[in-house]
Amino acid sequence: MRKITVPEVRATKTNGRKFTLITCYDYTTVTIVEKSDIEMILVGDSLGMTMLGYDGTVGVTPDDIINYGKAVRRDAPTTFIIGDMPFGYYNESIEQGIHTANRFMREIGCDCIKLEGGIRSAAVVKAIVDAGIPVCGHIGLTPQSSSNMGGFKVQGKSMDAVEALLADAKAIEAAGAFVILIEGVPRSVCKYIRENINTPIIGIGAGSDCEGQCLIMHDMLGYTEWVPKFAKKYANLGPQILDAFNTFHQEVVDGAFPTPEYSYNTKVEGLE
Repeated sequence: MRKITVPEVRATKTNGRKFTLITCYDYTTVTIVEKSDIEMILVGDSLGMTMLGYDGTVGVTPDDIINYGKAVRRDAPTTFIIGDMPFGYYNESIEQGIHTANRFMREIGCDCIKLEGGIRSAAVVKAIVDAGIPVCGHIGLTPQSSSNMGGFKVQGKSMDAVEALLADAKAIEAAGAFVILIEGVPRSVCKYIRENINTPIIGIGAGSDCEGQCLIMHDMLGYTEWVPKFAKKYANLGPQILDAFNTFHQEVVDGAFPTPEYSYNTKVEGLE
């Protein structure tokens, strides 16, 4: 496969091409993603919850993203990798945002960075783009600022909220973002925004009127019993993994494992 490019992503706005994005944080998993048809990987700050056990994303640092991102990059030469800018490392100043983005591009080898916020982040988006780094915007349900939203709740449920989302989309489009991730909004709202901007949209819990679709890897593979409403389980690995762990334990307790089949049986002269 050949890696999708920023101009090719931009072109999906008019050429009808659809593409996919999933989160991924480790080398072992990315070796499978690299063999798949999925075009993009997000090394997301969701690793705070899926990999580090945090309650949310706010505690994630650039070093966390970089360490996991390096592992992902090593075996994904044809997959487009997005580095997720953590909370507190781009909202203090434009210079801070450029510095963090530079680190991700240089130390991970990202193809672009992603950051949350619309109008409030537009100046940082523009500065990073002007510095030569492609930017994916992120509006709607923005987990880093979910406390202002009362938690992880659907956004855009009133006309005032819809118009504010459209203003956010237009602001980061004008700032130079080449694609916008829209999370946790009604399908009709995403459709309305899409029809009023010229930038392609990646949806996560935003309906089907998008050029791209994103899912959290652990949700789509069924690692946990509960997943968000928008997350389709394409596998149900959690129960299968638990069953494998328990079967291994029981076979060891019963003396059924390891058998000679799973042992090295080379004869050592004189050992007897």
